Amino acid sequence: MKHIELYNLTKLLITLFISSMLLFSCSHDTKIYKNNEPKIDIRKFFNGNLEAFGILRDRNHKVIKTFTAKIKGSWKGNIGTLEEHFEFSDNKKDHRIWTIKMIDDHNFSATAHDVVNIAYGEQYGNAVKMQYVLTIPVDDKKYDIKINDWLFLVNENSLINVSDMKKFGFKVGSLAIAFNKVNSK
Repeated sequence: MKHIELYNLTKLLITLFISSMLLFSCSHDTKIYKNNEPKIDIRKFFNGNLEAFGILRDRNHKVIKTFTAKIKGSWKGNIGTLEEHFEFSDNKKDHRIWTIKMIDDHNFSATAHDVVNIAYGEQYGNAVKMQYVLTIPVDDKKYDIKINDWLFLVNENSLINVSDMKKFGFKVGSLAIAFNKVNSK
């Protein structure tokens, strides 16, 4: 009898643990920002030249790298291309080209060479949320990391991005990036 009670208690605890992990891993809805100003449209903000700088932190919040980036965005209708060139504090460089497809005024999909399958995003008010799995090389190995990006438009020329990075549901790092539009006069 005690074994059955212990078994049931263990099942209950595991169920509660998994339920709480799912509950707390879900991020809030982008629509809560729908009335916030200034309004973002990624077709407008990510069009032209941008500069960015940021930090990469490990799961203990220690900064492990800093970086800068030069970005060029262009759009033909609802299809955009975003070319990113990164330079990291450890002298490594990275290059990513995103292809973004607007589904409607709020939803989009995106692909890149190191993104597993398709990234999905939405924009409301001053906020953009994008979720995807990114293949990240570390030493001689590659890891598929789930990225949850939140981007917030500060003004027409500035945007802040904060990202959580997870593997098997556990946070393995975070990223913070500031974007500035570059005047091309």
